[in-house]
Amino acid sequence: MAKALLGYVGGSDPRVLAEMRRLQQRVQDLESELLRMRAENDALSAAAARHGDSLLDSMDVSKAEPALT
Repeated sequence: MAKALLGYVGGSDPRVLAEMRRLQQRVQDLESELLRMRAENDALSAAAARHGDSLLDSMDVSKAEPALT
């Protein structure tokens, strides 16, 4: 009964295996992208800290308008 519920009939479906490999590759790609973005963010944060005054400090927030209305 459990096999029928899981769609398991006589062996692994090649389509399911292909989809599993595709999803595993996608997860690896996303993990690599996350590491790259974290490294880039760390580098940008370090550069901003070195310059002392950040872009956000130079903005007049009282005149800021909402991005979405």
